[in-house]
Amino acid sequence: MLRVGLFIAVLGLVGALISGLAAMRVYDQESMLDRSALTREIDIHANLVQERLGERELLARVAVGIFRPSTVASANALQPLRASIYAFKTDFVVASWIARVPPQDFSALQTELKRAGFPRPTIRSFDDSPVDLAAIHAPADIVMDVEPQNQGTLIFPGRILDNHPVVGPMLREALEHGAPVSSNPIALFGDPRQIGVVLAAPVMKENSQTVAGFITISYRLAPLMLGNDEMSLFNVTLADPRPGGGELAVNGNGETVTATPVSGWVPFLRKVSFGGRDWTLKYYAKPNSTSRAGDLGLVVLAIGLGLTTALCGLFGYVAYNNVRLSREIQARIGFERRLTAVIDELNHRVKNILAVIQSIVTRTLRHGSDLDSARDLLIGRIHAMSNVVTLLSDSQWQGVKLKGLFEARSIPHADRIAVDGPDITVSARAAQSLSLLFFELASHSDEGLSLVGKHPHIVAHWTVSGEGSDTIFHFRWEEFNTSTATRRPDSEFGIVLLDRVAPEALGGTSKRYFTDVSYVYELTAPMATVVDENELTRTTKIMRRA
Repeated sequence: MLRVGLFIAVLGLVGALISGLAAMRVYDQESMLDRSALTREIDIHANLVQERLGERELLARVAVGIFRPSTVASANALQPLRASIYAFKTDFVVASWIARVPPQDFSALQTELKRAGFPRPTIRSFDDSPVDLAAIHAPADIVMDVEPQNQGTLIFPGRILDNHPVVGPMLREALEHGAPVSSNPIALFGDPRQIGVVLAAPVMKENSQTVAGFITISYRLAPLMLGNDEMSLFNVTLADPRPGGGELAVNGNGETVTATPVSGWVPFLRKVSFGGRDWTLKYYAKPNSTSRAGDLGLVVLAIGLGLTTALCGLFGYVAYNNVRLSREIQARIGFERRLTAVIDELNHRVKNILAVIQSIVTRTLRHGSDLDSARDLLIGRIHAMSNVVTLLSDSQWQGVKLKGLFEARSIPHADRIAVDGPDITVSARAAQSLSLLFFELASHSDEGLSLVGKHPHIVAHWTVSGEGSDTIFHFRWEEFNTSTATRRPDSEFGIVLLDRVAPEALGGTSKRYFTDVSYVYELTAPMATVVDENELTRTTKIMRRA
């Protein structure tokens, strides 16, 4: 009997010990799973915020690219942009055209404001107080047009914003850098319950680097950065960049207010970029994400103490499940890391392609007076980009064959081009540059008959010379039976691409000239940049992880 009691006591002691260890193990695992889920939700939220901010900044850049006011001091300058602004569906509060006006044009500006029917067609300070125009000797930034035009916004035109405590420094910074700049948080319409941020994009005068004015777009801060689901595992705040610091959060009424940091809680920090500056988001875990792990630990402990007779078998089962759960957690973490790497690479490539397309659109439409010709060139250039992306996707971004860039679906007049050269595989970066280069060359060759009554005959020839790190790629494009009198002149975008963009992208040099019987374009670049082994190795590693 004593032995049985001793055995039961030992079994109970072992059962209690094992139950406690199992409870602690479950608590640790659930805490780790909760933390992993919390981190994943935070990353998703930060990426969504960055995506929204990128869309807003892209809207400003697109608006500047297509903005052409009839005059700097035009009171209806936003009219051509209204359809584009609303098409982006970015939920802006107000957009405005702020003209940079010299003192001698103040009188004409007031006449324009009066003609447009604004309720206060006079030049005044940002707070509607009168100003002495005779004392102003430098260009002033004056609101000339707003969108939407309603009772709350029609009072803005005519205000000088140079001395505004928030907007003024933003405009000066945008003027200095020549790029979109965001402001500090500001009370929209003077209402402290509507905290927002203003993005200012400078507009250059035609054929000049002088700033003609600014397009500004205002957004509410709450839906822009602080939007959050009630079922999420965290609360999000924004580090206030204004003097005094603090944090900004959204209350139950959807208003942005100053938040009190939670004592004893260390937030997760994520940075997002907008308007040429970094913004810090702070994420605080909600208490229920940690209490659940503690409750599960107590349940396991209670069950273990109640079933001491089966504790050894239960321990083996729990140990087995712990190993399985640990492997699943490690597999899940590894998968998420691989997925993050693939997504980051995809984001990098998409951003590069969007930047190239934005440059194509801006430069094609910037100085083109013939809209039909500009449209055809724009469609062709984007189609060339689309084709090379298709080829790269088919090869899983492992590069494309150089001869594949001369297919009829890629460039015009492909049937007149004689291609000669080794069928090398070029990198993704080089393929994008070369695809646009070949399209520009082909699209400006003669489409009709030349002076001798024949179509131009085109020869595209390339060679590879040298060995090792000194290997050089030589490309030569020659259009026979053409001359300066018959060949279509290169466009502004084409000249920039042929002479600067393509050679710089490949780290080489180029030249173009006419001979007695032909037009010639030559490009020389290191083979290392054309093939780009570093890019190929990096892409191969990412594909293996996926």
